[in-house]
Order: sequence, then C-alpha cells, then structure tokens
Amino acid sequence: MTLSTQSNFSDPDGAYRLVVEAHRGLSDEDSALLDTSLVLILANHIGDTDVLREAIALAKRQILPDGTGGKKTSTKDSK
Repeated sequence: MTLSTQSNFSDPDGAYRLVVEAHRGLSDEDSALLDTSLVLILANHIGDTDVLREAIALAKRQILPDGTGGKKTSTKDSK
C-alpha cells in the first residue's frame, strides 16, 4: 500500500471541522493527548508501517521543509 495524499473525503471541509471541533474546550495538554490518541488509532487502522513511515516523513517536511530541524520561517519573520 502507498500513502494516499489526495482527499478521500466527500466533504473535506466537514472532516476538517470535525477535527477542529473535537479540540474545542480542551486545554493545550488535553488537545495534544487527543491528537496523539487519534494518530495512534488511525495508524492502527491503516496497519502498514511503511505507509506510517511515509506519512511521518511527509508531515515532518511540512513542518521542517529544509530538513535541518529548524522551524520554517515566515516571510514576516525574515524581514
């Protein structure tokens, strides 16, 4: 199985809202716990370590696009 990066939702905005709404009213700590639990539940549902590895790499590239481990800098921050 390969990682699907195209939307598989008939209503992607609705799916996004579900995730955002799940965090409403939670503390930062509880929100982080929810994210962790959700990731592990969905990773188990996928059940493929290679796909999970690919998804982790993709997520890291979106946070750390230069691969240096530093956070990406917005154009506003670089002025």
